[in-house]
Amino acid sequence: MADGDTPRFGEQPLAQTVAAAGALRRLAGQLLSLEHPHPTVDAMLERLGEWENELAGAVNPDASPRIGDGADTRRVYLSHAFDIGAFNPCFPEYEFDRIDAETASGHVTFPVVYEGPPGLVHGGFLAVFFDCVIQHQNCATELSGKTWSLNVMFRRPTPILTELSFDIVREQAERDVTSTARLSLDGEVLCTGEAATLALSPDKLTAFNFGKRRT
Repeated sequence: MADGDTPRFGEQPLAQTVAAAGALRRLAGQLLSLEHPHPTVDAMLERLGEWENELAGAVNPDASPRIGDGADTRRVYLSHAFDIGAFNPCFPEYEFDRIDAETASGHVTFPVVYEGPPGLVHGGFLAVFFDCVIQHQNCATELSGKTWSLNVMFRRPTPILTELSFDIVREQAERDVTSTARLSLDGEVLCTGEAATLALSPDKLTAFNFGKRRT
């Protein structure tokens, strides 16, 4: 296995990318909360076009992910195994308090940008959340693969802006992994996600062969 026997699921994000993700998520929440037009937004729109043009010269022209050592014109692929929300504002942020091969637990707070019904998390984001934390645990055990199925059951409305807890129970068979995750508030289960994934070692995954960041 490459990289000193450390599983490789892609490149790590830049520190700037991580810092920007949180800021962009918070800024989006503020934009969604505005009651009236604000001059700061006009100024932002003017600068955003400038920044987009400046960054266009710093990124590769092909947005397809770089695979292997070739295709230098393609985009570097960032690891989606762990903490995607830390560098991508489109994904939820969460934290694990405990994680092992059979069980895991943690907590999450969904901000305004994940709102669907008033004050509640959009159901599609809950499915994304379950897929993230389940695959995070799988990758941490160095046995993960494509998701065969993901079934989400909504029991109670899930609030935004509220710290919630989650737990996962994981069962591993010869070729498959079955995980059942629960999202709870004060001990009451709000929704559950049950996923079946293919059991593969990291060196069998496509992302293991994704090209490294150029020096």
